[in-house]
Amino acid sequence: MPRVSVEAERREQILAAACEVVSEMGFKSLRVADVAKRVRMSTGTVHYYFDTKRDLMHAAFEYNFERSLKRRQPLLEAHSDPRQRLRAFVDSYLPADADTVKAWHVWAELWVEALHEPDLQELNERVYGEWRRIVASVIRDGQGAGQFRTGDAVLLANALIGLIDGLALQVLLGSHSMTLGRMRAVCDEMLHALESTSSHP
Repeated sequence: MPRVSVEAERREQILAAACEVVSEMGFKSLRVADVAKRVRMSTGTVHYYFDTKRDLMHAAFEYNFERSLKRRQPLLEAHSDPRQRLRAFVDSYLPADADTVKAWHVWAELWVEALHEPDLQELNERVYGEWRRIVASVIRDGQGAGQFRTGDAVLLANALIGLIDGLALQVLLGSHSMTLGRMRAVCDEMLHALESTSSHP
């Protein structure tokens, strides 16, 4: 049993390091040796867990997704009001801190690689299916409470997710026209537009 826990811990360390390296260098420039150096292991040790660079990055993209979900679960559980829950969820995706920026860099690399990699396309589909489910569920709760306007919750969730993705990429690219502050303002406007007129005092 101790061996299993040590191996699980090492595997997670490798995946966390892979996300850091790909965030800093990009997928194309990343070498397994760079990841090994980051975790102070030999390249052979990394290859013990992941046969190839592609295997490592597939697992790292999956790890990034699972970590993102785990970081946001407390936000979803902290607010009983759907409006507050959705706002907290959206705020957590603004590239405003180092961890979130790093995660966005990894997502951007995933999207580029997924253009040519069917397995990553499937992962992207699953990831967005989960985001869509979470956001649509919050919207339905708000609609049931008369807080959000009526309409297809999945459609509204897709519109919100697409907005966040597009704006975040512009912020990450250092756009002068789309700063973090402007992204926050646009998201606030979208959330305001989502609210039912009857929910306003």
